[in-house]
Amino acid sequence: MKIKELRNLSNEELIQKEAGLKEELHKLNGQRYGARVEKPHLFKICKRDIARIKTILKEAKIKDKK
Repeated sequence: MKIKELRNLSNEELIQKEAGLKEELHKLNGQRYGARVEKPHLFKICKRDIARIKTILKEAKIKDKK
């Protein structure tokens, strides 16, 4: 997901999106150990999206303190 798209979401939506991505990453890890992963590039995509969301939430938190 693009950073511009994420910045347009509210904090609650970002938190829900992060939870969904973490769940998806957990399922991918289960596939890794249980069987063969069909799309291994999804690990990288999920991790990057989670990091982007955390960055945006952190920026919003800092902005609110000022």
